[in-house]
Amino acid sequence: MVFISFYMHLSSSNCSCFKWIVIFMFLYMFALSQADPRISEAGLFCGKSRPPPNASYIPLFVKEMRFLSQLVTSQNWGSSAMNNSAISIYSLAHCYRDLSHDDCLQCYAASRTLLPRCLPAVSGRIFLDGCFLRYDNYSFLGETVDPNWDKRNCNSSIDDNINQIQFTRSEFNKTVEDLIHNVTTSAALNDGYAVAGLKGVYGLADCWKTLSTNGCRECLTAAGREVMECLPSREGRAMNAGCYLRYSTKKFYSNHSDTTNQSSEMLKTGTVLAIVLSVSAFSMLSVFCGYAVYRRWNKRNQARKNLGLISCSYNKSNLNFKYETLEKATNYFDPSRKVGQGGAGAVYRGTLTNGKTVAVKRLFFSTRQWVDEFFNEVNLISGIQHKNLVKLLGCSIEGPESLLVYEFVPNKSLEQYLFDDKKVKILSWKERYDIIVGTAEGIAFLHGGSEYRIIHRDIKTSNVLLDENLNPKIADFGLARSFAVDRSHLSTGIAGTL
Repeated sequence: MVFISFYMHLSSSNCSCFKWIVIFMFLYMFALSQADPRISEAGLFCGKSRPPPNASYIPLFVKEMRFLSQLVTSQNWGSSAMNNSAISIYSLAHCYRDLSHDDCLQCYAASRTLLPRCLPAVSGRIFLDGCFLRYDNYSFLGETVDPNWDKRNCNSSIDDNINQIQFTRSEFNKTVEDLIHNVTTSAALNDGYAVAGLKGVYGLADCWKTLSTNGCRECLTAAGREVMECLPSREGRAMNAGCYLRYSTKKFYSNHSDTTNQSSEMLKTGTVLAIVLSVSAFSMLSVFCGYAVYRRWNKRNQARKNLGLISCSYNKSNLNFKYETLEKATNYFDPSRKVGQGGAGAVYRGTLTNGKTVAVKRLFFSTRQWVDEFFNEVNLISGIQHKNLVKLLGCSIEGPESLLVYEFVPNKSLEQYLFDDKKVKILSWKERYDIIVGTAEGIAFLHGGSEYRIIHRDIKTSNVLLDENLNPKIADFGLARSFAVDRSHLSTGIAGTL
């Protein structure tokens, strides 16, 4: 983010300050080349329980993760608890203590991106090689072991690495056993953290900050027994409720206590940087000055490009809504105006200035996955019209969050008529038949009745809305996929709802 801020500042800065920008960029890029946030996934474990219906679980989850981010930013770990009238979320993030602060932030960002794959389950945990992230519906912060969740991850056999480790299998097993004993004992006596190396094998033990000394010792003892089951693999990880233990024939950790080597490396780094900067300063300064002039001249056009293809598409189609307009139309997303919620976002009833009632879909996440689905939905349904498809009226991508605007369908979804315990109406056989036929006609139109051949991939009762005459309208195209006429609809990608 710091780099982006400097980059955006180029258009308004004088060329005299570019020398410092050049120096910063070299330092930043060099740091990135040396960094290792260890974001490889060691284990992702998701629970099976789901939150109560209409519990607003995902917004609370997002709020929890944002607060946890602040704690990790300030101290490299954090725990939090949030609740409303129906649900509670407890969470814990922990970077292994050999990571630098920058690497910790990168690792946490990666874990936060991957863990939502567990949603809508009310519990999940992910172990990366550099950090740990967990959420659950109960307070778990003092847990040391959990027989139902504790796992191990063993890589390939030592035989696959025989050229690197020059001893027999029994010798290797004994070395790993001694290493595990040393590193777990040291960690229990050293605030829950230790690293060690022995005869070409390296180990790391780390307990969460929420554990007591006795709890840490208990967890590492169990982890030691667990990871020994990996032998004769050349690498093993024990992933417990309260700690993490790993051994490997590669030195995977960063040993910050080696000050002599650090000083030597810093001296070498400084020398290299001085030479590179002195040779490159003039040419880079010229490039940046020229670019700043060009960027100032091209600023308006570049801003339009940054909105991407979707911006051009909906501007030309008069689909563009101002964020402030939709915010006022929904009374600033008043909870009383909420008419539905799905995995991608909540839907609110809104009234435009001309008196027209619309449905405004407010997307939860701003990750690449959700942005892609947002763009996908706009691109696909803005160009198709059918009586059994919900009509897209517009969208907004210029505010703090992405919004979609649809025609308002007053009778909500088919799911509420079929499965809601408090049924407001029992559908007659004639009404059911008409809904079946109308839904089929909508699907048939998607498959071959328009310019594009579209496979919805998430047809379910909650995505079939009913208008004032109980006519069905298919909604939610976030997972749809467009195919050329000569392409098969068969897909190996997993999509839709369990």
